[in-house]
Amino acid sequence: MDQLNKPQNRLEPIEGVIDNIGEPRTVNLRTGGQAQVADAVLKDDTGQIKLTLWDAQIKMVKPGSRVKIENGYISSFRGENSLNVGKYGKLSVIEF
Repeated sequence: MDQLNKPQNRLEPIEGVIDNIGEPRTVNLRTGGQAQVADAVLKDDTGQIKLTLWDAQIKMVKPGSRVKIENGYISSFRGENSLNVGKYGKLSVIEF
């Protein structure tokens, strides 16, 4: 996680443990419609980062779940970096 300190478009696969998950909230999408989003904290031995979970991803994990994120990217919103799976990425649960 320690190398994830600036916005990046493409990342190597990342594995970590979900530390906690915030309450899901409903957001309005730019394309119209709505979606559920929740902020989680993903940790490993080197640090932690905010992980943004969307819709079905929220129910895929719980605190303590070990996950792998492939083709994710880092974005910055209001000065805070977060890890995103995105539409080309994949969130896999290694251990629920």
